[in-house]
Amino acid sequence: MTDPEPILDELRERLRDSTFHRSMGIEVIDAVAGEVTLAVDVTADQRNLQGLVHGGVLATLGDTAMGLAVRTAVEPGTSHVTIELGVHFLRPGQPGRLAAVGRVIRVGRRVAFAEADVLDADGVLLARTSGTYAVARADD
Repeated sequence: MTDPEPILDELRERLRDSTFHRSMGIEVIDAVAGEVTLAVDVTADQRNLQGLVHGGVLATLGDTAMGLAVRTAVEPGTSHVTIELGVHFLRPGQPGRLAAVGRVIRVGRRVAFAEADVLDADGVLLARTSGTYAVARADD
């Protein structure tokens, strides 16, 4: 069994070094190979015109959870980037604590697939995302 601490440390450092992710307030809660859990405290500033959590926040949280899950499953020195993102908005969200659990479905030599669930503080499923990621090795 792989020790999760190095994975957690690396992912937390990546988000700490990213101005975008820091500004969103996204934090890594848990991570093991192939699965990552994130959280964010959504503020009133992240609402849409109806006063609900903006769909872009849900999409970003799902994409980030999936991308980091892929990061845990690719070889060191490999890069990946989102090439397709699907979002199914299932329920409206209110400002407050949200979580996303990203899971790797498959990582191939050139393409990876992942899914994520975005949940409110009560565990209610707000959105389900799916993503396709281009995978590149350093020698490509």
